[in-house]
Amino acid sequence: MRRKETIRMFKPSRKVYMIILCCTVFVVFRYIVHLNFSQLSNFHFLNVINHLAPAYGKIGYIATTTENKIIDQQIAEIMTRINHTIPQKDNMYFNETTSAMKSTAIILNYKPNYCVGDILIFQVEMFNYLGKRKTYGGDFLRARMISQNPGAAACGRIEDFNNGTYNIYFTLFWEGQVQISIRLLHASEGVSLLWKTRSMGYNYMDYTGKFLNKTQEVHTKCGMYLYSQQEKCTYLEKKYNEVFYCIKLPAVPCEAFISLSNQYTTFTYLSNENRTLFTAIHGVEIPKQVERIDVLKCPKTPMTVTSKCQIGTSLPFPSGYFMKGQWFPSHCNLSSYEPLLNVTKCLAGKMIYLMGDSTLRQWIEYFPKVLKNLRFFNNHVSGWHRTHVAYDLENNIFIQWKKHGHPFVAKIYFSVKEHAYMANEIDRLAGGSNTIIVLTIGQHFRPYPLPHFIKRLFAIRSALESLFLRSPDTKVVIKSENNRDYGLDVERFSDFHGYIQYLLVKDIFSGLNVGVIDAWDMSIAVDSQTGHPPEFVVMNQINLFLSYIC
Repeated sequence: MRRKETIRMFKPSRKVYMIILCCTVFVVFRYIVHLNFSQLSNFHFLNVINHLAPAYGKIGYIATTTENKIIDQQIAEIMTRINHTIPQKDNMYFNETTSAMKSTAIILNYKPNYCVGDILIFQVEMFNYLGKRKTYGGDFLRARMISQNPGAAACGRIEDFNNGTYNIYFTLFWEGQVQISIRLLHASEGVSLLWKTRSMGYNYMDYTGKFLNKTQEVHTKCGMYLYSQQEKCTYLEKKYNEVFYCIKLPAVPCEAFISLSNQYTTFTYLSNENRTLFTAIHGVEIPKQVERIDVLKCPKTPMTVTSKCQIGTSLPFPSGYFMKGQWFPSHCNLSSYEPLLNVTKCLAGKMIYLMGDSTLRQWIEYFPKVLKNLRFFNNHVSGWHRTHVAYDLENNIFIQWKKHGHPFVAKIYFSVKEHAYMANEIDRLAGGSNTIIVLTIGQHFRPYPLPHFIKRLFAIRSALESLFLRSPDTKVVIKSENNRDYGLDVERFSDFHGYIQYLLVKDIFSGLNVGVIDAWDMSIAVDSQTGHPPEFVVMNQINLFLSYIC
């Protein structure tokens, strides 16, 4: 009953679902100078108009209990709110879509010099290829400010007025000459297509399950949802109603399921004309009135934060900036406490459970560089996706990384013998003052209908609420999703999908006593163009993590 009451009380905030991109990748693309726009203008984009996710009713279980129905209602409410922020356009021609080169960016509060701590405001007006001003928003923009000297970078916060006008706010964290970058990643019409295609179904991925038939390995089709009338093995997690399926093999018990792999299909929901929106015009810089500004260190109030980083603090956006390879949070003082220099003392006697994808596995791979006595336990399982266990017997430190449950995207086979969903893993922990949990989730969900992801977040939140009731002194840190390779299969893995998930994580976990590491902010600020951020970014994530628990 307690979990049911908690779910009833939770109400997602409206502001989180506005399609306002606060910052993102600064990706250098070749501008396509040979594109024949007169030909493209004849392309007719059919059926762009969006409807509430048609795959919503196929998220893997039948809501028979009151509690399940409450969760379904909340998911439907969230989906409706997001859907209302997506441009509802139909029968669009290419020359009616957003053109970065035709659009303009001017400074609203221009002056010859600015002071550290000032807010620089750009106003962006979007136009289409015909030179006509756009009257609706939803464009997927990315904004950064950078300085080669002193080697600094940060994100800008973007506000969408839903009428073709955007304001971009840059907090001037450092002195020197600052360069501004504002890029169009997806036109609003492309955003509309991505939203619709994500909601269509489960055709982007094929899973192959490996079963043991006595001494012989046999294979069958598996997935989150199977378009088949054949008999199925149903792997149902009853508490949180998570489910996975495999086609039943004759004379092979469902319990003989040993491993799983998956591969991208060639399936696409986009026509050749629609794909033009993602291959011809993306990553283009929007012309600006002023490319660079000068920032001075004025004798007014300095931007010095003295408070220590603490769990339970709500992060602003941007949440900080990079300077010479070091991350400086804007809401707390990190440099004075030098967490990495005292990492052994900080983690002594602690049990650390890292749960999530390979961006969190990067942490356990980095720890031996700062914990010299840390050793890995050989669990006799091969592959990067295996559970990693490390220990320091001298200082009584235990660290474990384990991948999250289905869906997990990996082309090579990985064991499902110890498969568990993140909420179940949390339920199994006693918790306490020496227990630390770090969670991250998102990247592997991008090719699937969004209700799956929302449902998973509700399950994790419920498990955390229970954990805090039995062991309120347990420390929990949420590492947000980061951006990934820009050119990697936009239909399946676009950062637009990741950005919505990033907002959902922030909103659904709000109000819990957890620390937050904004990996989205960090990875985009430094122009990380890979799903696995470079080592110095991982180091700074760990440094911030240590500041929360030390």
